Amino acid sequence: MRYYIISGEASGDLHGSNLMKALQKEDVNAEFRFWGGDLMVAVGGTLVKHYKERAFMGFIEVLMNIKAIYKDIAFCKQDIAQFQPDVIIFIDNSGFNLRIAKWAKQEGFRTNYYISPQVWASRASRVKAIKRDIDAMYVILPFVEDFYKKYDYKVNFVGHPLIDAISDRPLLDEFEFRKKHLLNDKPIIALLPGSRKQEIKNMLSVMLSLVEDYPDYQFVIAGAPSQDYNFYASFIKSENVTFIENKTYDLLSISTAALVTSGTATLETALFKVPQVVCYKGSAISYHIAKRIITLRFISLVNLIMDKEVVTELIQNDFNKKRLKEELDLILNEEERKKIFLNYNELEKKLGGKGASEKAAKLIFNALQDS
Repeated sequence: MRYYIISGEASGDLHGSNLMKALQKEDVNAEFRFWGGDLMVAVGGTLVKHYKERAFMGFIEVLMNIKAIYKDIAFCKQDIAQFQPDVIIFIDNSGFNLRIAKWAKQEGFRTNYYISPQVWASRASRVKAIKRDIDAMYVILPFVEDFYKKYDYKVNFVGHPLIDAISDRPLLDEFEFRKKHLLNDKPIIALLPGSRKQEIKNMLSVMLSLVEDYPDYQFVIAGAPSQDYNFYASFIKSENVTFIENKTYDLLSISTAALVTSGTATLETALFKVPQVVCYKGSAISYHIAKRIITLRFISLVNLIMDKEVVTELIQNDFNKKRLKEELDLILNEEERKKIFLNYNELEKKLGGKGASEKAAKLIFNALQDS
């Protein structure tokens, strides 16, 4: 079978690569063409466009790059028509993917969505288009299945692929890891400032402002695969800060605490059982637009899944040195850490166990065979 997969950022690349591996087990003749990243490339197939080339964040940033986005949409349609896939699999990335899905459905292509657009967070009116344009939806968060039920749209909850990605990792030799990356024996506070340049600019300076207040800890920046060291270097002013590129899971596995930009990383941090402070700051205009259309109580996946505040969220003006220090002090306190660990254990149970990629791949392949 021919599979055309469209993902738009680092997390989509991760989930896309795991889905591709699972599809290969189901379909020995699987042929992939995709928009993604290095992890998907490593599985095999043909990369059409790397997510690094189109990582636009926020309303203003999207408007500034609207010509490039529409050019990509036109090219994607042309590329699909030429490839003639048996199924198109969309992964999150709703602004781009829902436009392609509308066209693809009209052209008679089978359309599947793996990891739903966040219609449960804002602009629920998009459900109408999803029901019209998407043949099958595979969701990874339990509350999303309940959300779609309200709109009489049956979706498949397959569990969260991060559980597999984390549990299937080989054990880390901490001594060798610290030695290789020139880390000392101090406990680690991991800094996860996001993957896009705009995010990192907004987050990292405030995170690093705490370094001198914690001489008994070492701060380690988790470098995103989409950026190189030279970009991060301009923010680093202290010898007590280390940069490690593209080793976030290894870093989290030995960290004592973490300061994390809101997104998939908050859930990854929780699954590694690392107490965290969730941070977010966007441009003023983007933030005020988002505030008017997003209807959620929380922004972090941890709190959304648990439906209560398990981790503190410092958003926009609350994300400052004073508040960040207060919250970091709190999650370094042993009693508070015990509460967080109990909530993290409950969170993992809610996510449905292992095998998300395999479940999704089996459902996709079986539906293709039955058609």
